[in-house]
Formats: sequence, C-alpha cells, structure tokens
Amino acid sequence: MNSEDLLYAMALQHIPNLGDTTAKKLIRKFGKPENIFKEKRSNLLKIDGVGSTRIHELHHPGHLKAAEEELKFIENNNIQVHYFMDRGYPEKLKHCLDGPVLLFSKGNIELDKKRIISVVGTRKISAHGIAFCEKLIEDLAVLDPVIISGFAYGTDITAQKAAIKNNLQTIGCLAHGLNQIYPKSHKKYMAPVEENGGFFTDFWSTDNFDRNNFLKRNRIIAGISEATIVIESAEKGGALVTADIANSYDREVFAVPGRPTDKASIGCNNLIKSQQSHVLTSAADIAYILNWEIGEKEKSVQKQLFIELDEDEQKLYEFLKSSGKTELDHLALNCSFPTFKTASLLLNMELKGAVRPLPGKLFEVI
Repeated sequence: MNSEDLLYAMALQHIPNLGDTTAKKLIRKFGKPENIFKEKRSNLLKIDGVGSTRIHELHHPGHLKAAEEELKFIENNNIQVHYFMDRGYPEKLKHCLDGPVLLFSKGNIELDKKRIISVVGTRKISAHGIAFCEKLIEDLAVLDPVIISGFAYGTDITAQKAAIKNNLQTIGCLAHGLNQIYPKSHKKYMAPVEENGGFFTDFWSTDNFDRNNFLKRNRIIAGISEATIVIESAEKGGALVTADIANSYDREVFAVPGRPTDKASIGCNNLIKSQQSHVLTSAADIAYILNWEIGEKEKSVQKQLFIELDEDEQKLYEFLKSSGKTELDHLALNCSFPTFKTASLLLNMELKGAVRPLPGKLFEVI
C-alpha cells in the first residue's frame, strides 16, 4: 500500500476501542482507510459495531498526528508493515476475524508456502519439557517448519533456540513495540532470531509494556500457524489461552501428556481429557494429523521421524538403504551380526514398517 493509505490505516488502528474486527469491516465497506475518515456520519452509523462515540473519535486530529510520528519510527528502523489485504500479510492470519489490520515485523521472515507451527507452554519449563521440546523440533527439522512462539521465558525461548540450532526459521510474536524487548535478558537472542526469522507485533513504539498485552499477542501466535503445540502448562496459564484461541480459529492443537501428579502437566492433561487437543508423543503425530507430505529429498530420513529404530536396527536400515535388496546372510556378514540376531532384528523392523521381505531371503527398505 502507498504511504497515504498506510497513514490512514495507522490512524484507524490508533483509535481506542475500535478494534480490528470493526476496523476491517469499515475498510471492506468503504474501500481505502482514508475514505472512512471522509465518510458521512449517517453512513458510518449503519455499520454494525460503529457507535457515535467511535465516529466522534474518527475526527480527532490526534490520531493522524500519532500515525505520522509512528511512520517516522518505522522508516528510521527498517520495519516492514503488513496490511491485512496485502499479499505479504500472513495467509492464515487473514482468515481470523480479529487479526490485526496492520502487522509490523523485523528480520528475514519468509512464510510463503511454508509449514508453520506455534510452540507454547509454561515459563517454568521442566528439564523433561526442555528435552522433549528440543527433540521434537530436531525431529521436525526434516520438514522445514517455521517455529512461532512468544520469545518469553521457558518454553518459548527453548523452542526458538532449538529452531535456530536446527537451521529453522523462527519468529517471536511480541506483546510490545519493536523499540523494546521483554524480557530484557533475552536481548542476546534478538540477533540470531532476526537472522533466522524475526519478530511480529501489532503494537506501536508508543505502547508501554503491559502484561495484559499478552492476551492480544496470543491471537497472532495462534492465528498465524497451522497448529499450536502446548509442551507443558499448569492448570491455568497463557498457553491454555493460546490453545483456546487456536481452537476458536479451527486450528489443530497438540498437548504433551504428563503424569497426573505433575503440576506442569495439569493443563495439557486437561486439554487432552476434554478433547480440545490431540495427544502429542512424537514429531510423527504432528506430520500425520496435519497431513504433511514428505518430499523426495526428505524420504531418506522419513523413517527416523515416523519409526523409532534402535542402534542395531538403524545399522541394518542404513546398509539396506545404500545397498538395495540384500540377502539375509550377506546382510548379517556386512553388519557384523550373527544370522539369528539379524533375522530377529529384521522381523522387528518389518513389524515397524521399515523393511519388507522378498522371495529368496531378500530384504529391502520400504
């Protein structure tokens, strides 16, 4: 959009209590944002959700003035602006009624034709939760998903660091403007996140940090992705709010089950028990539910994602993969296993769906 349209869109976003849902309704009705400010009062009153108080606010000069100042900040800080009707706006977020009119970003974000998942959870993540989160993202890496989170303590930063480690794009959705960072201790992670993805927010540089902003931020985390994954959560918490929003958007939700006595698992267990989420035990669950197809270049590691092979089974699998159809005795000899053990391993692998037997005591990978 041109600078004039952007100015008026920002002025519209600045009006208190107008809300993104009503703002988008007005834009779709009257076309360009500028037209709304010039429309007759009587026509505006016909729009559901637009009252006389909001119409009065439209003509307050302070909104255009504030928009001009924020535009200077945007231009001076290399910030990208995404308008909800533009092609560059996140596709799935376009289908959310309360998605932001304008979304601001920094970094190297590329979402076109990408698989996108959100990972959320408690700020007080356990060692078990950290290990599961890291392994999950490591196993998903072959599918090249974008990892979305909130850049907060605990689960959020664990997921985003794991994404960077596995060369995946990761995006932090912030509850404040792009002129600050919360928590301050995560400032050291800003550069690697921007290098491997970036940050989204619909808050301005003039918006002071407020914990209540997290609720508004969570709709972006839930709306931008195909699915929301809850690693750990107490009985109440922001992660459950995000899961609830994701459900309201008809997105998939996954929760990692835990022991009933673990406080950090109560929220996840309740999501599963109330059928508000799928049970998540491995990366394969996500790929299966989301129907993520495996491309040719990814098939070599497909079995590692969907089938757990022990060390000996993996050795046989790799040999078969590189050698093609192989006779039992030849396989045992080259892998340095007794024939009886090789036969037993192959049977287990057949039951797991990793190999299949052929006539003449031959085997091949599936």
